[in-house]
Amino acid sequence: MPTERYDIIVIGSGPGGASLAQRLAPTGKRILILERGDYLKRSERNWSSQDVFVEGLYQAQETWTNAEGANFSPALHYFVGGNSKVYGAALLRLRERDFGEVTHAGGVSPAWPVGYDTFEPYYGEAECLFQVHGQRGEDPLEPWTSTPFPFPAVSHEPRIAQLADDLRGIGLNPFHLPLGILLDEKNGEPTRTSTCIRCSFFDGFPCPLNGKADAQIVCIDPMLAENDNVTLLTNAYVSHLSTDHSGRRIDSVHVTRRGEQEVYSADIVVVACGALSSALLLLRSANDAHPQGLANGSGQLGRNYMRHHMSVLAAIMKEPNETVFQKTLALSDFYFGADDWDFPLGLVQMCATSHSDQIRGETLPHLLKWLPEMPFEQMARHSMDFWLQAEDLPHPDNRIHYKGSQVHLDLVETNPQALTHLKRKLTQVLDKAGHPHVLIERNLYLGKNIPIGGTAHQAGTARFGADSRTSVLDLDCRAHEVDNLYLADASFFPSIGAVNPTLTIVANALRVADAIRARL
Repeated sequence: MPTERYDIIVIGSGPGGASLAQRLAPTGKRILILERGDYLKRSERNWSSQDVFVEGLYQAQETWTNAEGANFSPALHYFVGGNSKVYGAALLRLRERDFGEVTHAGGVSPAWPVGYDTFEPYYGEAECLFQVHGQRGEDPLEPWTSTPFPFPAVSHEPRIAQLADDLRGIGLNPFHLPLGILLDEKNGEPTRTSTCIRCSFFDGFPCPLNGKADAQIVCIDPMLAENDNVTLLTNAYVSHLSTDHSGRRIDSVHVTRRGEQEVYSADIVVVACGALSSALLLLRSANDAHPQGLANGSGQLGRNYMRHHMSVLAAIMKEPNETVFQKTLALSDFYFGADDWDFPLGLVQMCATSHSDQIRGETLPHLLKWLPEMPFEQMARHSMDFWLQAEDLPHPDNRIHYKGSQVHLDLVETNPQALTHLKRKLTQVLDKAGHPHVLIERNLYLGKNIPIGGTAHQAGTARFGADSRTSVLDLDCRAHEVDNLYLADASFFPSIGAVNPTLTIVANALRVADAIRARL
């Protein structure tokens, strides 16, 4: 029998689960948040490129298997705040066209069952919650908005400002990258009381100063301080969910915590473990009423996994790049196509400055082939660093599933041409804008190769839709087959676009919270 009953149980404390919980906390309902990890420690090691990127210090120690039978370690992070503890905090809205059907070189990105107008007010609330700094009107593909950014854009340092001017000089439209950041600056410098100090580690590093607007800092900590009706249990791994005899309601949540078995129940259960882990939890919860996995009558659970085609490029230039806080610029001119390519390419954005340990951790012979006389420290000093991402298309064979007790993640290439052409366009525009360079691809990110192990932008696996035969969730992200089960992470995405998914996760979590609140 359950040891304790709550009104709502939220499984996962990342951006989706945390945002939903803080939205519902003022209702006074008893809310239990279950997080399989603990708080990530504030440490000097958080700023170590060797520890964070090369060694993967904070990465989950798990081994999964791909379709070819090879083992790899996924870039998952089990902490309060979820993967947002190590995200880059780039918080962009999907383009309005992303909600419709889009034709790519590799196939068709399907339309969402609801349009951008459904999400627009929640995007504005998500930007306020995650303290997004940006500037309206610069991004030519920014969708219409009903609210300004809550905070001004993070200012460019001189070298990035010059790059922006040079790109505008050749007819492009660079814009300030919207960032979730606890920064108060004046004349490009952080004020004496600013949490963020504009360091060179603002990206995939956990921030020991709590200057990044992650789910722990902006949702979990304030919510627990202000609401005694909310309980957070850490180191609480949810092994499976059980249903009543009808199979239509979850009646117990089974937890392993510090070696002990615990059982909880609630009127409503929200799964927000991340698209991959949420699907695995529902698959582990198969029973007689749900033999293929909980809420998997459609057979779509775990399928249509998407993660963006991504590349980190270091442009090694003749002049040193003395920029400290580099992650302030983005370029969307090629998002839906280019003058020499009819199909969508994707988004270019700056990422944190390369550190020598990161470059040293790459494949040494590859680098020395191009720059045999330049030491790693000089490479880092002369680099300007870009994060490129193109849309990954949903495919039923891109899936997370179990074979026995072993997790399998299968990937089929869906749209590789887009990223290839986006790299070509970046080289082209840098040359044209007067920034000659040698372009080096950094395959190492968060300790893993991006294509298979890089799961930071995980989405799909439980798409939402009106037809229960082709989707797992209804339009409110409630499971078609389980009345009191909701999902509140990127599992519901029918397509992923080419912008970072976190702001859409948060906006949807607020939308789902409103549906639950109305039901309560």
